[in-house]
Amino acid sequence: MPPPTHVPRPPDRRTFLRFTAGAAAVIPLSALAGCTSGGSRDPGTIRIAFQQFGSGTIKQEWISAAAQEFSQDHPELTVELVPIVASENDYFTKNELLMSSPRTSPDLVYEDSFILLSDMGAGYLQPITDLVEGFEHWDDIADASKEAVTGEDGEVYGIPITTDTRAVWFQREVFAEAGLPEDWQPGSWEDILDAARAIRDSDSEAIPFFMFAGTPQGEKASMQGFEMLLYGTGDGTGLYDRDAEKWILGSQGFIDALDFLKTLFDEDLTASLGQHLDPNISETIYTSMLPEAKLGMLVDGSWISQNWTDSAARPWPEWPEVVGLADMPTQDGGGSGTVTLAGGWGLSIPTHVSDREVAFRFLEKLVSTETLVKYAIADNHITVRADVAESEEYLSYSPAVEYFTDLLETAYYRPALPAYPEVSSAVQEAMEAVMTGSTPEDAAAAYDATVTDIVGPENVQEATS
Repeated sequence: MPPPTHVPRPPDRRTFLRFTAGAAAVIPLSALAGCTSGGSRDPGTIRIAFQQFGSGTIKQEWISAAAQEFSQDHPELTVELVPIVASENDYFTKNELLMSSPRTSPDLVYEDSFILLSDMGAGYLQPITDLVEGFEHWDDIADASKEAVTGEDGEVYGIPITTDTRAVWFQREVFAEAGLPEDWQPGSWEDILDAARAIRDSDSEAIPFFMFAGTPQGEKASMQGFEMLLYGTGDGTGLYDRDAEKWILGSQGFIDALDFLKTLFDEDLTASLGQHLDPNISETIYTSMLPEAKLGMLVDGSWISQNWTDSAARPWPEWPEVVGLADMPTQDGGGSGTVTLAGGWGLSIPTHVSDREVAFRFLEKLVSTETLVKYAIADNHITVRADVAESEEYLSYSPAVEYFTDLLETAYYRPALPAYPEVSSAVQEAMEAVMTGSTPEDAAAAYDATVTDIVGPENVQEATS
C-alpha cells in the first residue's frame, strides 16, 4: 500500500537502522539530513550502505547481527544501516550519490565487483592497501577475486566476500512433457535451441527458454545473458584483450551471440518482448514461473534457490527434485566445452569516510569466518574464502553449492576496468536492438562505434579470430 499523500516518500526509499550497544532504532531520512547539514559527521558512527532486493532482508540481517555484536564490544561506537531498496542499476546510481558528498557518504559500501573500479576512477572510493596488510583472512581470498578489487594503480579498493557462477536451470516437469531427458546436458547452443523447440511444440504451455536481455535488466543481461554466450564462441572473442590492453571490436562471436538471441525471438522460443523488458521479471520467474512449470530453461546464477527456502516469500522445498542443472555449453562444444561467468560483491571504504580505521574494524567483524559462513548459507552464494569453503556447514547448506563451487575452476571474469560499466550498457543496448528488430550485424556495428567513443580509438582493436 502506498504511503499517504501528505507523507513525502524519500526519493531513494532508504531506511536507516542504528545500533547502539545492540539496540536498534529507525532513524528517519530527515533526521539524518539534519545531523549532516553542518558538513561534519560523528566519527563514532559507522554508516554502511547496501542493496536490498525488494522485501528481502538477508543482507540487513547479516549486517544487523554483526552490528549488535560489534556495538556490545564497542559501546562507544554506533552502527547505522542504510539499506537502499532499488533495482540493480538504480542502486549503483544512488550509492554513488551518497558517496559523492561528505555529508551523506557511508563509511562502508557494499560494491559489485563490476562497478568497483568505475567508482574508484570517479573518486568515490579510497585505497585500503595498508589496512589489508593486517587483515588475517586476505590470504584466504581467491586470487581472481583479489584481482577484481585491485586497481590499475596496484592499490586494493575492497574486501571480496561473495562470488557466483552461472548455469542452465531446467524444469524437469516441463522437460518430461516435452519428451526430454531428466538428466539433460546440452553439448552446443543448437542442443539448447532443439530442447526449446521441443517444449514449444509440446502440449506444455511453458515458455521454453529465458535469458536476461535488454537495458531494463542491467548487468544481469550482460553477465547472465550475453557474456555466457560470447565467452563460448572461441578464443580471442571476449570483450577485452588483457595482453594488448584493448577492447575487442568486430568479433564474429559477438554477432553469433546476438544471432542466438534473435533466433529465440524469431522462433517463439522465449518470453514476450514486454516480459523481457520488465525490470521485475526475475521475481516472477523465481516465485511462479519455475515453481509452477511455466518455464522450461533459465540461464541464471548460483544464488537463485534462496528464493525457495522455508523463510523465503515462495517456499519450494521440492525444487532439488524438480529442477535440474546443466553446464552452459560453448557454441559448438569446442574449447573447454562449457562456459560460466563469475562475479561477486565486497565491502569498500568511500573517500569521505569519517574514520577509516574504525570503519575497517567493523568490516573485519562483518567478514569473520563464522559470520561469513552464516551469510553464505542465508544468501545462497559461493564464497571467495578458503576458510569458509572448508566449513562442513557451508559445504552442506544447499544441494547445489558443490556443483556451483566446482564451476569456479573454469570461470571467466568480466574485465575489471573502470570503463566496463559503460561497455556493459552498450552490450545491453545491442541486445535490445536485436530484440526490437535490428540485425545482429547492425547491432554489433553500433556497439563497436559506442565502445570506441567510450574508451577512445587508441584503446580498441579488431578481433583476431
